Amino acid sequence: MTTSMLTLLTAAAPAPTPQPTAPEGQLIIAAIAGIAVIVVLITWLKLHPFLSLLLGSLVAGIAGGMAADTAVASFITGFGNTMGSVGVLIGLGAMYGKLLADSGGADRIVDTLVSRTSARLLPWTMGAVGAIIGLPMFFEVGLVLLMPVIILVTRRSGLPLMRIALPTIAGLSAMHGLVPPHPGPLVAIGALGANLGLTLAFGVIVAIPTIAIAGPLFSRLAARWVPVGVPALFVPEEGETRRRPTFAAALASILLPVVLMLGKAVADIASPTASPVWKVVLDFLGTPVIALTVAVLAGLLLLGVGGGMDRKAISTSLGASLPPIAGIIFIVGAGGGFKQVLVDTGIGQVIAGWATGASGIVVLLLAWTVAALIRVATGSATVATVTAAGILLPLTEHLSTPMVSLMVLAIGAGSVFFSHVNDAGFWLVKEYLGLSIPQTLKSWTVLECLISLVGLTGVLLLSLFVGGLG
Repeated sequence: MTTSMLTLLTAAAPAPTPQPTAPEGQLIIAAIAGIAVIVVLITWLKLHPFLSLLLGSLVAGIAGGMAADTAVASFITGFGNTMGSVGVLIGLGAMYGKLLADSGGADRIVDTLVSRTSARLLPWTMGAVGAIIGLPMFFEVGLVLLMPVIILVTRRSGLPLMRIALPTIAGLSAMHGLVPPHPGPLVAIGALGANLGLTLAFGVIVAIPTIAIAGPLFSRLAARWVPVGVPALFVPEEGETRRRPTFAAALASILLPVVLMLGKAVADIASPTASPVWKVVLDFLGTPVIALTVAVLAGLLLLGVGGGMDRKAISTSLGASLPPIAGIIFIVGAGGGFKQVLVDTGIGQVIAGWATGASGIVVLLLAWTVAALIRVATGSATVATVTAAGILLPLTEHLSTPMVSLMVLAIGAGSVFFSHVNDAGFWLVKEYLGLSIPQTLKSWTVLECLISLVGLTGVLLLSLFVGGLG
């Protein structure tokens, strides 16, 4: 837990070490049973991940020696703590993302970048577009938003579909797994008590080469593997156009929360002990909840008013942003409940005891492997992130602050590994691009594997510079 609500995701305060509720062997079996229940319920019975995580948490708690009412109380505590932190951020991010789309701000960014780029550099530009648009948005939302752009740009440029689609999708997916303030990394940051600013800086460093390799470079090969035509979708029609925000206004609104959070990180480095007025201000503005709130408020002016939206249109846009993410919020909250059950049973302490003395690289590989296995089994990057973070939480006691941030990124990289038929994103890409299942496996699935493996490689290389266990 953290020292205050305002710093809930940026610093972890020491907490009492939970005493194991059962012998070590029983705790390990309980953890495996809980995870197995979650995987089976999601993949075989097709049960919603929220209910699966709830039931898996109760199985892990009771099998681990907790009384039934204690297991329930533990789950509720973890659910509430997560909703009080990450849930608020997801809601604010959804509001901003919807406003960016409805105001025409996203279209303005895309049109401006594409119109100033040659055909040779267009795949690289589309990768940047995917990264910029994907920064504040959920992957599925960004994908739906950018699919018309992908298809229209392909039609206009004459380049193969894979040369335009894959770089854009790579930008979206890399942001989804590696860079806060995207909700995925924020979940792991909150669960592990990582430093937000440091994780953000590391995430950007890792994401840039990851997008380049998995996007523009891989798309050359994919264009030969998957030689498909442009789908007959989104044929432009003549109609009235309304004012859109300027490119500068739209870009500034996206980057504002990132700048505020980076400012807080710089302030913490520049003045780690003293608290002058300027540092107090930067600490406040750089807190994730405040940074995203400022972004939404700035978006009302820069995007809403700048895009010609009246008060009713802005209100409608903000209201429509929340219902689609209700399921995601509950999944994240249930993941927090599962994490708390693992912590309270003492299962995590057993795992931490096994890893005591291991090198930082070994711990990072373990983090990636756990997240990747859960991702492949459940098809959900969110479930993989929150579950892996809960299992690996005790290992952070032996890690330096930079290594905890790198663990967040290792989990994020593992959470996007090997998307296949149990992942909604797989079918979304397949249907929009008009691909067969083998073609989707050779393009989208390979792309996700590249993002995961290149991201892990970047994390491991960074770990050589930031040091080992602290």
